Amino acid sequence: MTRPVVGIIGNTHLINDTYPTHAGGTMNSEAVATVADCVPLIVPADPRFLSVEELLETCDGFLLTGGRPNVHPAEYGHEPTEAHGDFDRARDAITLPLVRACVESGQPFLGICRGFQEVNVAMGGTLHPEIRDIPGRQNHRMPPDGTIEEKFALRHKVTLTEGGVFHRLFGASEVMTNTLHGQGILTAGRRIVIEGHAPDGTPEAVYVKDAPGFTLSVQWHPEWDAANDPVSRPLFTAFGDAVRAWAKARQPQILKTA
Repeated sequence: MTRPVVGIIGNTHLINDTYPTHAGGTMNSEAVATVADCVPLIVPADPRFLSVEELLETCDGFLLTGGRPNVHPAEYGHEPTEAHGDFDRARDAITLPLVRACVESGQPFLGICRGFQEVNVAMGGTLHPEIRDIPGRQNHRMPPDGTIEEKFALRHKVTLTEGGVFHRLFGASEVMTNTLHGQGILTAGRRIVIEGHAPDGTPEAVYVKDAPGFTLSVQWHPEWDAANDPVSRPLFTAFGDAVRAWAKARQPQILKTA
C-alpha cells in the first residue's frame, strides 16, 4: 500500500542571499518518513502557487514547521514592532486558513514552534513577540553559538497535565525538551487547551478542544533526533497513525464480488 502523504509547510529562503527557494529542514522530512512512516512532501506555502483546497485534496496530513519569520501581528490585532522580527505573509495566508479547515474536517496536523503559534493564532489567540522580556520568563531562544547538536540539546522540562492527552501519549507527567523560540502564546485562542508548560510558565503543548482529528502542537522541536528521542518518537508515531487513518477513510471502498 502506498504511504500517505504529509505536506511539510515550507519556508521562503534565499540561497547565497540571492536565489529564492521554498525549503524544509531535512530533519522534518526524516521524522515524517522514518518515524511517522509517511511520504514527506515540501509545500511552497504561497497562495500564488496553490490553494488551501488543493492542499487538502493532495495531502493526507500536514506538518506545520518552525521557521525564522513570525506570524504577522496583524493576524491577531496587534501592531508590528521591531521585536516581532521578520514575517512571511504568504505563509500566513496558507497556514492559518489551513489550520481552521483541518480543525473543522478532522484532517490531521502536527504543529511545531512557529506552527504551534500558527495554531493558536488561527483559533483567535495572540502572541508575545519576545517572551524573555516578560518578568519571570527565561530566554527560550536558540543558543547563538555551538554545534547543531548543542543548539538542539535538551534544555528544560515541560510539565504536562495529569491524565491529559500528552501525559497519556508520553507516559510521563514531565518531559525534557529543547527550546529554540523567541515568541510565545500571550492569550490562548478559542478551544486551545494548554497541557504543557515550561518551568517559567510558558505554554509548550496544546491541542484544539473537540476537534475531530489530530491537532497536537508543541513549542519545541521534536523533529530533532525523532527516531531516538523518547518524547519525539511517540509524538510522530501517533501523528503517522492519525494520518494513515485519515488516508484510509478517504479512499473509495472497493466491493468484492463473489
